[in-house]
Amino acid sequence: MQRLTTPEERFTALEGFDFPVATAEVPDPTGGDPLRLAMVDTGTSSSGEVVVLLHGEPTWSYLYRSMIPPLVARGHRVVAPDLIGFGRSDKPASRDEHTYARHVEWLRAALFDVAGLDGVTVFGQDWGGLIGLRLVAEHPERFARVAMGNTGLPTGDERPNEAFLAWQQYSQSTSSFEVGRIVAGGCARGLDPAAVAAYDSPFPDDASKEGPRQMPTLVPTSPADPAAAANRAAWDALARFERPFLCCYSDGDAITRGADRKFLERVPGAVGQPHATLEGAGHFLQEDAGEALAEVLCRFIDRS
Repeated sequence: MQRLTTPEERFTALEGFDFPVATAEVPDPTGGDPLRLAMVDTGTSSSGEVVVLLHGEPTWSYLYRSMIPPLVARGHRVVAPDLIGFGRSDKPASRDEHTYARHVEWLRAALFDVAGLDGVTVFGQDWGGLIGLRLVAEHPERFARVAMGNTGLPTGDERPNEAFLAWQQYSQSTSSFEVGRIVAGGCARGLDPAAVAAYDSPFPDDASKEGPRQMPTLVPTSPADPAAAANRAAWDALARFERPFLCCYSDGDAITRGADRKFLERVPGAVGQPHATLEGAGHFLQEDAGEALAEVLCRFIDRS
């Protein structure tokens, strides 16, 4: 598999994002050399808790810069991976190299085979939820508790809402895929120019954006989608998941509005949990309400 690597100098002057970064080699499914997956890995875990923060599309671990310090200050080890094709991680040069199944396997290999994480508290948003929930369903013994925000686990059996379909169409038709501007558009409070530039930093040219371009097409929108059967199986597993499961969605995301209801109805571990709604926040609630969301996660861990 041909892949691109973003020069490290594009990451050296990002305000508020100076955390230790580890790397994991994950398999190339075409038989080539392993791909490099980068992960923020910080904190000493004096509490014994490991918190994994999973970003979505088209963001990267920079999304969690305001949440990492308060979690570390409470004694937690924080791991925030960059998905393959995003952030500091290697970027396949062809869109066709990105599949839902491969992203699940790449993250599984990084977190479990290489980092050896166990007793994990995971928070996933956007594609971080679509991938993270598959890992929870397929490896429930690895997780102490689960929190999700502004995400879902679609099987293609229900029609996506118009907001998602509009985003999907835009992502495939726009001639200029401006990552930073797209992220800013998903924030209720907007972004300052430095943050917009930081979201652009992993993607110096169009060739490096094959992952962000492809991911919207991988969301199952038909029962015949290649990922539909695996996601149905994941729902079956989640219907037996009894460890604590928290929903913390925002009040201003048209794409995922109401998606938490299915988890509240079907996941046993969601019963009796202090589910939260982050007010005044858009799709990227980590930007609009990052510190408040970090406090929600800290209380969730303390409680359970």
